[in-house]
Amino acid sequence: MKRFLPSLCLLVTLGAPSKAELLTVDLAHETAISPMLMGAFFEDLSYSADGGLYAELIENRSFDLSPADYPGWGPLSFWQLETRGGGEGQLISESADPIHPNNPHYLVLGVKNAGDGVGVVNHGFGGIPIQQGETYDFSVFARQVAYPGVELSARLESRDGTEELASARLSTIDSAWEKYAMPLPPKKSVDDARLVLLAHGKGRIALDMVSLFPRKTFQGRTNGLRADLAETIAAIQPRFVRFPGGCLVHGDGIDNFYHWKNSIGPVEHRKGQRNIWGYHQSLGLGYFEYFQFCEDIGAEPLPVVPAGVSCQNAGASVTGRYGEGQQGVALREMPAFIQDILDLVEWANGPADIQARRRRASSPIWTQVFGSGERGRHHRRLRGAF
Repeated sequence: MKRFLPSLCLLVTLGAPSKAELLTVDLAHETAISPMLMGAFFEDLSYSADGGLYAELIENRSFDLSPADYPGWGPLSFWQLETRGGGEGQLISESADPIHPNNPHYLVLGVKNAGDGVGVVNHGFGGIPIQQGETYDFSVFARQVAYPGVELSARLESRDGTEELASARLSTIDSAWEKYAMPLPPKKSVDDARLVLLAHGKGRIALDMVSLFPRKTFQGRTNGLRADLAETIAAIQPRFVRFPGGCLVHGDGIDNFYHWKNSIGPVEHRKGQRNIWGYHQSLGLGYFEYFQFCEDIGAEPLPVVPAGVSCQNAGASVTGRYGEGQQGVALREMPAFIQDILDLVEWANGPADIQARRRRASSPIWTQVFGSGERGRHHRRLRGAF
């Protein structure tokens, strides 16, 4: 007796006036499918990191924006002078004696006449969303520049400043850089609050890394992710998470590559840079946070490094021609470029006693896979080298 294998026949039309073709699919034979096919791809595009997945609520917290990030931007962008009750003062950006060379600019608040307070206002990324019953952790690096004894207060207010929603006060600020932190629990829920820092007394205070974080981050992580967005990604149950991007990794020229080492360590030591998509990336959400998120949701980390060339669209904003500004790493610089990638492998997988591992943290992180490059093309000038 003949046995017939079940089959599926599809009638495929390849476009008029071609004739129909018969395609036979044998369903009796199965091929194992990798469980690693479904994952998540994250790229800081359209404020997906700062102002998105990264839970920081203050825009330009480090006063390091510049026209290179976006035309018209500068260190004081998204900050405004606030004076109350006859107060007089000014805002100045300075760079002498910063917290760290990677974080070169900071704000100096000069108070000529204290009145009822002189300070600065930040509306976050289009308004600061806060919830009654939750706690928001405010922190700032500060130092007295002149006239010691000036006190500083932090307030959450309604968008128009007519209602105080939370407040706290620092009584003593040192003459050397110190980090000060205090909780701000709002008494009301609003979607568009603002943060106000007020100096009380004549003098000059240097401020940097002005931060406001919801205490309720994903898994309660310090410097963590927005809980609602991270939970949404986790619910997909991705088997891997690819990061930190595609074109973002290659950057707008080789000097704009995403350098993973700039994204680890204390946030005040990280070196933010221009984002190829037309704004700034603080790198507060960096390689450690990406790896930690993967660990929290049981996904395989898939870090992607540049393939030795900048984005295929690099320089288009200058030349007006697609890909005409693409650059490649010079062969004489390739050993250092490769070593940087090997350092990443060591950082992610190496034993705890190596220096690269200590830069990371004590939390166990391990990955088997790495990606090199984003889909794209090489300019004809570079094809002989790759």
